[in-house]
Amino acid sequence: MSRTEQLSRQTGTEEKGKGRWLALSVLVLAVLLVAVDATVLGLATPSLSEDLKPSGTQLLWIGDIYSFVIAGLLVSMGSLGDRIGRKKLLLVGATAFGAVSVLNAYATSPEMMIVARALLGVAGATLMPSTLALIRNIFHDPKERSLAIGIWGATASAGAAVGPVVGGALLQHFWWGSVFLINLPVMIALVLVGIKLLPESKNPVAGPWDLVSVGLSLVGVIAVVYAVKEVATHGLTWEVVATAGLGAGALYAFVRRQFTLPSPLLDMRLFKHRGFSGAVLADLLTVFGLSGLVFFLSQFLQLVQGRGPLEAGLAELPAAVGAVVTGLIAGNYARRYSVRSVVAGGLGAIGLALAVLTVIHKETGYPLLGVALLVVGLGAGFSFTVTADVILSSVPKEQAGSASAVSETAYELGAALGIALLGSIVTGVYQGFTAPAGAAGPVADAAHESLGGAVEAARSLDPATATQMVGAAQDAFVDGLRLASGVGAAVLLVTAAAAWFLLKGQRLQDGTEH
Repeated sequence: MSRTEQLSRQTGTEEKGKGRWLALSVLVLAVLLVAVDATVLGLATPSLSEDLKPSGTQLLWIGDIYSFVIAGLLVSMGSLGDRIGRKKLLLVGATAFGAVSVLNAYATSPEMMIVARALLGVAGATLMPSTLALIRNIFHDPKERSLAIGIWGATASAGAAVGPVVGGALLQHFWWGSVFLINLPVMIALVLVGIKLLPESKNPVAGPWDLVSVGLSLVGVIAVVYAVKEVATHGLTWEVVATAGLGAGALYAFVRRQFTLPSPLLDMRLFKHRGFSGAVLADLLTVFGLSGLVFFLSQFLQLVQGRGPLEAGLAELPAAVGAVVTGLIAGNYARRYSVRSVVAGGLGAIGLALAVLTVIHKETGYPLLGVALLVVGLGAGFSFTVTADVILSSVPKEQAGSASAVSETAYELGAALGIALLGSIVTGVYQGFTAPAGAAGPVADAAHESLGGAVEAARSLDPATATQMVGAAQDAFVDGLRLASGVGAAVLLVTAAAAWFLLKGQRLQDGTEH
């Protein structure tokens, strides 16, 4: 080979290498888009409650309908990206996500807000599977891919940090809807840069997109999660039993149909891989344990401890910082030690941190909260990064969209179930508080709907009665938060033990793919 040919090949390799990392920078913008949106909602909940005056049930729906819809559509959208092209789906979804964010910002009623969040879930379902699938196809060297996944996860955590801080600053000066408008500049940058930098990839032999399977997965997931939510909130009723039966039947039909299709939306044989199944289970139960706590923590910081929105956002930073740090090094640690030790250790750390939160009270100092949040972030960074790597490494790159969708479905389904069940524990305990004698009728009813409703209703009372009612409501809310933290801790510790056995012998790849 001549010197000129050597230089030409070296230059081409360097350009290709730079192109991979530039493409990754576009993908992490999409992750940032979704992560920021998820965190600012919790921060904006008190202001949103004051303006739209949702009931306690409506407030839970505003919080979890986005995750319900995303969970129901992720598998379908991941499969669609495999068929029509992941880049195309990502850019269309990002455009829709930005547009629907405007609808969220200007919602004028709880019902409109729920619908807007559902539409945002439809758009959001196109983003996350596409980003992971593109990473799987862009990075063929396993060590580079581990780093790319670490950056992907770290960006999600950074978004969780940026969202509350920027959102808190906005809430100090503008109305609650402004927190959704911060999606727009990110979306615009993503689309404009992504058109030029992202490579297109898809499964060349994926076959047609089965609309019957799409409908079955959507109906099945939403119906089952709705039934779980209603049991936790209102107990077992015939309506709940019928809904659960409908959902279970739809999911059973979905699974059976996948085995009969020559080109299924989801290859069910993936779950025969123990490492794949263990990683998916770890994702689902980790988020289940975390999500209900995170959803209500912003309310605790603002409505119980009296912090402003910006201060509350800054108070939650340690979790994001911890996840960023460990997400970047998780792949190296999993190779040096083992996958199961890193994942189980991360899950155990989160469980212990949640257990510490069972002793919090209204006057709990920030050092305890800050350390607990930092440990939660450190554990989540280790666990999520390695499980995502395991899931992607377990399948051929042609099936990256489907595998990514399974990973994200577990994440979003865990979030939906966590908010529904753990959130319902908080709400159930909260609604049991006794309002003072001076607060009766409609005022007491409004106070029992939510803590934000109690603070708002107290403004119509005399100062002494108002102080007594808000104090009782805050005590009940903290009692519910402690109980939910204990349940979350138990779930995480059991999941850590399960991951230790399910991920036995699992290794991350070392050799370059060809």
